[in-house]
Amino acid sequence: MADDDRTFLGATGGLIGFVAVSAIAAVLIAAAMTPAVAIAGLAANSTIDVFEAIPDSLSIGELAEGSNIYATNADGSYHKLATFYEQNREEAGWEDISQFVKDAAVAVEDPRFWEHGGVDLQGTVRAVALTLMDDDNMQGGSSLTQQYVKNVLVQNAVMAASTPEEQEAAVAAAIETTPYRKLKEMRMAIALEKRYSKAEILRGYLNIAHFGGTVYGIEAASKYFFGGVSAMDLTLEQAASLIAIVNNPEKFRLDRPESEKNGEANGYAANTLRRDHILGKMLEHGKITAAQFDTAVATAVSPVVTSPNTGCQAAGGSGFFCDYVYWTIRNDDAFGATPDERIEKLRRGGLEIYTTLDLPLQVTAEAALNENVPSVDPRFDVGATAVTVQPNTGRVLSMVQNKTFSNDPEVLEANGPGWTSVNYNTDIDYGGSSGFQPGSTYKVFTLAEWLNAGHSLRENFDGRKRSFSRWINSCTGNFTAAFNPRNDDGRIASDAVNATKWSVNTSYMAMASQLDLCKLQQTIEAFDIHRADGDPLQMNPSDVLGTQEVAPITMAAAFAGIANGGLTCSPIVIDRILDRSGAELEPPKSTCRQSVEPSVAAAMAYAMRQTFSGDGTAVASNTGSGVPHIGKTGTTDDAKDTWMIGSSTTAATAVWVGNVIYDANLRDLSFESGAAATARHRIWPRIMAYADARWGGAAFAEPDPSAFRVIQADIPDVRGKTLEEARGILEGAGFGFDDAGPQDSELPAGQVSSTNPTGTAPKGSVVSVHTSNGALVLLPGVIGLSEQAARAALAGFAVQVRVVAVTDKALDGKVTESNPAPGTPIRPGAAVEITVGRSG
Repeated sequence: MADDDRTFLGATGGLIGFVAVSAIAAVLIAAAMTPAVAIAGLAANSTIDVFEAIPDSLSIGELAEGSNIYATNADGSYHKLATFYEQNREEAGWEDISQFVKDAAVAVEDPRFWEHGGVDLQGTVRAVALTLMDDDNMQGGSSLTQQYVKNVLVQNAVMAASTPEEQEAAVAAAIETTPYRKLKEMRMAIALEKRYSKAEILRGYLNIAHFGGTVYGIEAASKYFFGGVSAMDLTLEQAASLIAIVNNPEKFRLDRPESEKNGEANGYAANTLRRDHILGKMLEHGKITAAQFDTAVATAVSPVVTSPNTGCQAAGGSGFFCDYVYWTIRNDDAFGATPDERIEKLRRGGLEIYTTLDLPLQVTAEAALNENVPSVDPRFDVGATAVTVQPNTGRVLSMVQNKTFSNDPEVLEANGPGWTSVNYNTDIDYGGSSGFQPGSTYKVFTLAEWLNAGHSLRENFDGRKRSFSRWINSCTGNFTAAFNPRNDDGRIASDAVNATKWSVNTSYMAMASQLDLCKLQQTIEAFDIHRADGDPLQMNPSDVLGTQEVAPITMAAAFAGIANGGLTCSPIVIDRILDRSGAELEPPKSTCRQSVEPSVAAAMAYAMRQTFSGDGTAVASNTGSGVPHIGKTGTTDDAKDTWMIGSSTTAATAVWVGNVIYDANLRDLSFESGAAATARHRIWPRIMAYADARWGGAAFAEPDPSAFRVIQADIPDVRGKTLEEARGILEGAGFGFDDAGPQDSELPAGQVSSTNPTGTAPKGSVVSVHTSNGALVLLPGVIGLSEQAARAALAGFAVQVRVVAVTDKALDGKVTESNPAPGTPIRPGAAVEITVGRSG
């Protein structure tokens, strides 16, 4: 028993006696008849003193009211996606409630409501007397005002509690049926009638009343039980049926058609009986005519139960977007100090939440995904997502997944793997997964740092397949870690444009090997790229090719930033929020940052546009709309994950199709729509074609001419060097090195004998280096020697002599010419012709 109960009962010395009750009744009589002066006139009585000591103030707080989430139609109107609530309630104004409802409530619950001062004398005295004669059988007799007081006390208890356990305890305390509680309600009812008009009290009662389950208030009950009919439009018989429920919600509710006592088979017999009783009371008190009564009782109770959009499961294909809104509110301290407080605000605060979701685009994306990827595949755990972000605002325009959303464990268990509560589009802290490897779509960030570091789009580098083992990292120290990537096909690119167009792994590793991995990671993070599981982002050499697990929405927002001149805006899902009074609340804002300079973004966009042309990897995703796009494909090892991400200046879309878990190779599988590995190219263009038609898209800024510069440099002379010496000299000068193998040369075997090209070449281009095989010798100089001396010098060569006449006696018998010329590299044993002069 509560302390106030013990105090009260102790003070009265056993109030449970009819004399004491009579004294209280006298106060109530006076209060009911002359509420303004009742208590003062009887204050001398000790029992009355005790009654006066009971608190009479009642704080009527805001009712728990559900919050609605809306998407936008093409014409700018709004479509309700879902409602979150603990109590399904919509507050109705006095004029928004049918007079039938008001009259029905008064006629059956409190016929003297409009006359008494808060307590119905006749009913109360009878109830108190019966209760005091049988303490185990507390009687009713409450006026509408008293019932309203009790409901307010319960509601206040619910609103003050944070957990279901706290709520249960608080409600139990608020409705505990003790004499003290009863008298407290009476005193508060009397005080309430001095503060509010009868109409205000009746409206409050109808808005707070419980109609079974989670349905509260006449407006929600009307829409729920009668097919969306508003409370102002209820018929007489519908109004009476609803007021019947209030008396005993479990017994008279109309949403259990299988009930044997009050179900469809027996015409909702219990509710019908109570309804007809109410109609009789309305007739008795002159609120309806006999004709109205006859017509109403002859009408069958015919509920049309229309469940409200409760939670994100009711949002259908938009369920995962809805869940992202839920987590956005749950994680934002603007909605409360703790996650529990924020969810309470969502479920009780009566918010009107207008989201960024564009419903026509959402429907298009749903169709594109569902027609190309099954929700369940017996061969592997198939997953697919598509998310579209607006580049200059961060607004999420659509978000779809190849599963059906529910966070109800029973529903998930009943429906199997085609249903999930995990949003593959988002981070784990927003109801998502631990992310997926983005594969080659991640290369665009290396492209960004390549340009940041002063390199150009057409600068040459060695893009051949090889092992990369030297890495610069100014943050953690340089290191060697051999990495030998393979390419998807035989193409090799020696500049950034073709490396992007064809997505050449070794070419991108060549670019990364010339960059500082620390600065590369900083550039990646400048686009707000982060791991979906919340762990720190790593920057190993292999990560250049996209091995960090990232959420699709993160990738979409980053590509939107590239399309937006390098200004990346964080994703947002709420445009406007109104509180229950209609006042604007501040929604979460997008945070935008300049990830790269506009000139760098323009150069990136140029290279990324080429993927849609010629033999580029994104050609299959062309929309044919004429709207310019940038894009990048991605396929992870063994085609476990496949991606297509791209953007116009108005919409950026990321499509992922892959394994949720396990490692099936999508290149080995087909869906009904076609090859599994190319499903991304059947989804992305359908979504973007709609976006193109809806919002268009401007041309991307052209890069500055300097972005295409090719720097010419002198090729160092490395003849006579060892192969490793030559490699160091050439790579130090910014050239690629290629061991072209041995060639015939007069130099000692193993020394560099020649390079190709020689002179000057574009910096970064590959120089082929030949080494000597020692197979040649230099032809000795024999001109001026005698024939005999020349033959001796040319021993080992096949010497042929040709004699010519000379007039200069000094040349008589001397060699005047050799072929090949002296100093020419020549193979030993080769033929050498000498010319000897003879005077004539």
